[in-house]
Amino acid sequence: MLRITAIVVVLFIALVAINLQSNEERADFEFIAQGDVFTLDPQRMSWLNDMQAAYCLYEGVVRWNTEDFSIELAGAESIEVSNNSQKYVFHLKKNGRWSNGASVTAYDYQYAWMRLLTPDTSSDYSSFFFQVKGAKDYWRWRTEKLREGGVLSLEEIDDQFKRQVSVRVIDDFTLEVELFQPVPYFLDQLALAVCSPVYRPSVEGWKLQKHEQKQMIEDGWHTMVPPKMESRLWVSIDSESGRIKQQYFWARPGRLVGNGPFMLKSWRYKRDMRLIRNPHYHSPENTTLNSIRATTIVDPNTAVLAFQNGQADWLSSVNVDYQSDMLREKKDGLMDTIHALPAFGVDFFSFNCRRFLSNGNLNPFHDKRVRRAFVYGTDKASIVKHATRLNEPVVSTIVPPNSIKDYPSIQGLGFDIDRAKKELASAGWIDRNGDGLVEDEKGNLFPIVDLLYTTNTPRYKWVSLELRDQWNKHLGIRTQLRGTDNKFFGADLRAGNFMVARGRWYGDYGDPTTFLDIFLSDNGNNDRGYSNLEIDEAMILAQKERNPEKRLKMLSDIEFKLFNEELPMLVVCQLLQLYMYDSTRVDGITKHPRLVQHLWRINIRK
Repeated sequence: MLRITAIVVVLFIALVAINLQSNEERADFEFIAQGDVFTLDPQRMSWLNDMQAAYCLYEGVVRWNTEDFSIELAGAESIEVSNNSQKYVFHLKKNGRWSNGASVTAYDYQYAWMRLLTPDTSSDYSSFFFQVKGAKDYWRWRTEKLREGGVLSLEEIDDQFKRQVSVRVIDDFTLEVELFQPVPYFLDQLALAVCSPVYRPSVEGWKLQKHEQKQMIEDGWHTMVPPKMESRLWVSIDSESGRIKQQYFWARPGRLVGNGPFMLKSWRYKRDMRLIRNPHYHSPENTTLNSIRATTIVDPNTAVLAFQNGQADWLSSVNVDYQSDMLREKKDGLMDTIHALPAFGVDFFSFNCRRFLSNGNLNPFHDKRVRRAFVYGTDKASIVKHATRLNEPVVSTIVPPNSIKDYPSIQGLGFDIDRAKKELASAGWIDRNGDGLVEDEKGNLFPIVDLLYTTNTPRYKWVSLELRDQWNKHLGIRTQLRGTDNKFFGADLRAGNFMVARGRWYGDYGDPTTFLDIFLSDNGNNDRGYSNLEIDEAMILAQKERNPEKRLKMLSDIEFKLFNEELPMLVVCQLLQLYMYDSTRVDGITKHPRLVQHLWRINIRK
């Protein structure tokens, strides 16, 4: 009793501290986030919280309709696509404005996409533009220059990009992009926050006189000669490496210039962020909100208590240990503010598919029969019932069912102990002496499986324990768990220092390739070391297919082969995202599996 009372007191004190953080009046829409925004530079974004803010502060040429994730026009008023689907001409809205009143022009997009494609920016999404003609050549050129240590000016880099990459400014409000081959999901990629335009004078910190600033806003920064490097506050060139050095003070309150429906009013790191309407936004009727405030509460229990105390309209992630109890209360009609939504992602465990392990020993998981046996020998329903306790949708393939329009979902291997033993026996692993453990023909026991997981959340430990017990019982194979933090986990993954390792993947855009590409032999996210030339060639053929229906069928066939024959991973379940909000008051939160929230679409019923 004393312990419970102490916890309540601690949470109460935390809640009081939250209340005292800001003297500002309540925003029209208040929400709680358990992680802070890392950056407001769209070209460097990779985290959900960052992009969620970006969809308020910036606007790309297109955006998603968050009901069905079809493509809507945003910064563009129309788009022309050539007959061969390789050339896109974007006609921009002439009333598009930056938050300082300047027009949003084709030069802004060209500059932002150059940043995305330049290695110096260290973007996780540079490959998004590799399908643009000349983009890979430009990437290689810049990478080689950095390797050589040659020092080039920003203007020289800019000129090379314009000469080499088919992102061309036709006039102030017309942008042309040419691809080297059709990409059916190109517009879907452009809707991602990283493709947002940025305002060059703001990003680089141009120091200008008042009359120059006025001219820049009236005529456009592209009509002016950029100031010398010493007159640019936030960007410079390293004199030794030649690398562009960017400071990010431009993406702060009072400095950030955006073209979205909202502006950045304040941002207190690890505390809160406040957004207010952009008075220059071209379509003010798109939102009913005048202000949005995000409060960062790291402790999941305090976050739930703050929501229940009326501190917020929406809790964007519920991570308390008693999640399952909350869902049970909802099922029993005792709690209606908790919502569990299937997400555009899956939990899985990767098999190390390399011929040899990192210690030089032969790897039993190089044999796909062994991998199939482990999948057949896993009772996923038991995992979501007893380990995660959330009863997530059990899945056998990597593309979440019904998450991509017109994509034919398929089934992979299920739970079948007899089939598991047959696959093991086919690979030469049989219980030859009746001790319950399988051996090879020489009597050597199956190597103890090294199962790698992260310790940042109890979830993976409980799932790993369940797998250990199941594989011992169903397969006669021993497993040793190895928990580590994220930093060492990532290093072990890249080095192939594991036999089985936990994984999680969320799709970035609405096409099966956002999941299937990670099985390509040369993909940077292929931590499994899986390599199959047939799969690689089939993916290339699907990429070249012009008929949308045939292409999706080809990709579905590839997924069928991966999860019925090859099994580079054991997919456990589709992930759930848990929210808290009152659906009778809060409208506009999407329930689509992709779960990208455009906060400006939210409406609060008074």
